[in-house]
Amino acid sequence: MLVALDGSARAPGVFERAAAIAARFGAALVPFRAIHVPPEFPAAAAGSESDGLPARLARLALEEIGHVTAQASLEGLSLAAPIVRSGDPSRLILEVSEEVDADLIVMGSHGYSGIDRILGTTAAHVANQARRDVLVVHQRNGVTPGGGGRSGE
Repeated sequence: MLVALDGSARAPGVFERAAAIAARFGAALVPFRAIHVPPEFPAAAAGSESDGLPARLARLALEEIGHVTAQASLEGLSLAAPIVRSGDPSRLILEVSEEVDADLIVMGSHGYSGIDRILGTTAAHVANQARRDVLVVHQRNGVTPGGGGRSGE
């Protein structure tokens, strides 16, 4: 199973839901995080050989995944090494799910903003394009199942 984590306050709840399913079915769980340089970041500063931003973002992503996994119950869970890649999140989730031969992709859902109604969300792109099953963990009454906390935290 591949669990896509985004660094939001909802990520722990998404991970806990994925971990519970993986443990119940004896599946290995692969944590994944896509990072990208925001579009508003000056183009001249991104991607140069001396640019340490991508490496720093990758280190921070690995730390965040470690924090999320440390908070969850890992009893009976086969947890693979986390994967962090830089690029478009929906494209990377699809690519990594193929690489690890995931039977299931688990990811969180986020509310629509104005631009999401036009372009669609990462979860919608993955659900529509994946050649694998996708579980989208939704927030209910401000709380992500599994203890992800209230929105805006």
